[in-house]
Amino acid sequence: MNEKVFVSCAVTGSGDTASKHPDLPKTPEQIAKAAIEAAKAGAAIAHIHVREKDGKPSRRLDLYKEVVDRIRSSDTDVILNLTTGMGGDLDIGQGENPLEFGPLTDMANVMERISNAEQLLPEICTLDCGTLNFGDSSVITVNTPNDLRKAAKKLKDIGVKPEIEAFDLGNMWFGSQLHKEGLLSDPPLFQLCLGIPWGAPATPLAMQAMIDIMPKEAIWSGFAISKNEMPYVAQTVIMGGNPRVGLEDNLYLSKGKLATNAQLVEKAIRIIQDLGATIMTPTETREKLKLTKHK
Repeated sequence: MNEKVFVSCAVTGSGDTASKHPDLPKTPEQIAKAAIEAAKAGAAIAHIHVREKDGKPSRRLDLYKEVVDRIRSSDTDVILNLTTGMGGDLDIGQGENPLEFGPLTDMANVMERISNAEQLLPEICTLDCGTLNFGDSSVITVNTPNDLRKAAKKLKDIGVKPEIEAFDLGNMWFGSQLHKEGLLSDPPLFQLCLGIPWGAPATPLAMQAMIDIMPKEAIWSGFAISKNEMPYVAQTVIMGGNPRVGLEDNLYLSKGKLATNAQLVEKAIRIIQDLGATIMTPTETREKLKLTKHK
């Protein structure tokens, strides 16, 4: 069991959730406010996506900049973790020609995908470590070994720690390979993402299998989506990790009751403390992960 725990909060994500939650953070002001509220509730790390005004996911740098500037200019300390997952969606054509890509395609060069991290220098950014059938449709999320090596090298050069997003066992295997090749600075940071169709299922066995091939130097966080979010707060701590919660992963505080990010953090912290563990501050988390606070 992990006796001293940091909590991450993923405040908005990029899923089709804006229509399901009227108060989902969408504008930069709302996303920054949600991150600050989550930090005040006890989260050490805020995981940031951005959205357009209508709630559609975005990767516009001006939106990221506004969110980051708002958080940094507040009086609340929180570790920034920007997604670099946007720009890897390939909507396979459903007619005779699979190369006639569908309307959900959003493909960008890997260096463009990490440009938010390069320009804004958060302490952490995500690195999705594999290609995946992401959801039950014709869309796959594409992350090739060559691109991941290029991105990891650049992030190491600029002092931004990648959080290896492992949605399946092969993702964890390749993240461990990046560390073996010297492309991840110690301690490497992994995020175990469970229950997302069609990656690793939300089971203790799946979580344990991912842990078993993680580098011995690694520090890890974990989550499961939807109704499994809170059970896997406990499961993660018991198995030695650090939990993530937030509206990216689950919209409800209890059955039928929509949540705020701060409420999800507060509930997670109650679970963690009831297990007998203590909560780490952003400062303690930076020291543990050996993060560079650029600004």
